[in-house]
Amino acid sequence: MDPRTTGLGLGQLLLALDRTMVTLIDAPRGLDMPVGSVALVDTDDVRLGLAVGPGSADMFFLLGVSDADAVRWLERQFTGAGRVPAAVFVKEPSDTIVERAVAMGAAVVAVEPRARWESLYRLVNHAFDHHGDRGDPLHDPGADLFGLAQSIADRTRGMISIEDEDSHVLAYSASNDEADELRRLTILGRAGPPEHLAWIGQWGIFDALRSSADVVHVAERPELGLRPRLAIGVHVPDAIAPRGSRFAGTIWLQQGSAPLADDVDDVLRGGAVLAARIMSRLSASPATHTRQVRELLGLSGDDVDVATLARELGIATDGRAALVGFTDPGCPAPPDVIALSAGAFRADAQIASDSGRVYVLLPQTGAPSSVMSWARGVVSTLDRELGRSLRAVVAAPLAGLAAAANARAEVDRVLDSAARHPGAIGRVTSLADARTTVLLDEIVAQVAAQPRLVDPRVRQLREQDRVLADTLGAYLDGFGDIAAVAAHLHVHPNTVRYRVRRIEKLLSTSLADPDDRLVLALGLRATEA
Repeated sequence: MDPRTTGLGLGQLLLALDRTMVTLIDAPRGLDMPVGSVALVDTDDVRLGLAVGPGSADMFFLLGVSDADAVRWLERQFTGAGRVPAAVFVKEPSDTIVERAVAMGAAVVAVEPRARWESLYRLVNHAFDHHGDRGDPLHDPGADLFGLAQSIADRTRGMISIEDEDSHVLAYSASNDEADELRRLTILGRAGPPEHLAWIGQWGIFDALRSSADVVHVAERPELGLRPRLAIGVHVPDAIAPRGSRFAGTIWLQQGSAPLADDVDDVLRGGAVLAARIMSRLSASPATHTRQVRELLGLSGDDVDVATLARELGIATDGRAALVGFTDPGCPAPPDVIALSAGAFRADAQIASDSGRVYVLLPQTGAPSSVMSWARGVVSTLDRELGRSLRAVVAAPLAGLAAAANARAEVDRVLDSAARHPGAIGRVTSLADARTTVLLDEIVAQVAAQPRLVDPRVRQLREQDRVLADTLGAYLDGFGDIAAVAAHLHVHPNTVRYRVRRIEKLLSTSLADPDDRLVLALGLRATEA
């Protein structure tokens, strides 16, 4: 993203994020430095030398990087490069990191230790996209969620947070010393204390917010450290929803010591209307950049002009490209966190998500092995830091962007096959390594879907003698090697010979015939429980 199009300076960004999330340590070049992009650098990036510093982003999040490694990374990436980042974001930065970064000209921002990096990334990018310059007389405070949150806070004399339907914070107003623990943890991306959430849920507050447009008053609970709250649901028009609208999120108002405005309920109702308009507009009109990347990957649009899309995205059409698809069997893959690492790996990385999967398009890459190493690093980091069990499939090299859509379809085939048979494909694999497994899986699926293609003798054998059926499968998979099959089944070789003779008699066939072996093997796989 070009910072010139955002009109956002480092100081404005820090004000938007608020001291709940970040604290400025030092800014040697001032707070007017333009910022418009951010990337993550983690321990694997540093260890494997994958992080590309100059030009990757305006700001960097240093996730889990030790003090010594952080200093070495700064010196290696930016000394003599002619460009230094506007800022580095670090949890509990040491004096050494601050001193070295400031000497280079980079601001140092301390991130609250309890903050989740993915939540910070989401808020930063939301600020880039939708946080206007409030000093501009033409700025409309109802045009972005951050501005709306602050406007409601100013008007009601409370502290505002706006959340989506899954209780993820989208924007919030400035906090003061009266913010309670629930507000702080919510903004930091952490779940509120269990006793707080249990109490709120017990009283049916969430149900009330989802089912009506009324303002809900939540009484103070001193014993839980909860200050008084007001809340209202945000409902956006939806023709297929039961009531003609669907629940899209919540506006929460935490009261401090100052009395709230007399018409606070009316202000919240008006705020919910404006929030609904903003959310509806954002969901109905994806960013041009996002739409273009989706078109390149064949996720939308039929008649795609690759050259024009590449020119508008500012990326190379030709050259060796790569595509990496990520999925998480348990839940949707986190696009924000993956985008962080992709931006650090390659400044021209393009991200798109669809149906819970995240795709990273790398227009120009080096050896495919470097892309595989990066993908392994992402999977390893998210497993270690966030407890996520991602899978990744790498398609590389590609003959330019024209091959991206077909590569995405092939990546999906591998991910679909891995979903059906999790143990058959590694957590990080390439199209080439997975090709045989995927083709066999798809062939077997076709056979299983048409019972007439399964040799009836296979079904009969399974029904009559499961042990013989398992022996036949092991025999076919072991290419008839009696010793290997016996070791696999933990029986004597003579037992295997005896069972094979019985199988041949029951099936009235010879297992020496290659055609029979193929038909029987497919039938066995297609009828596996």
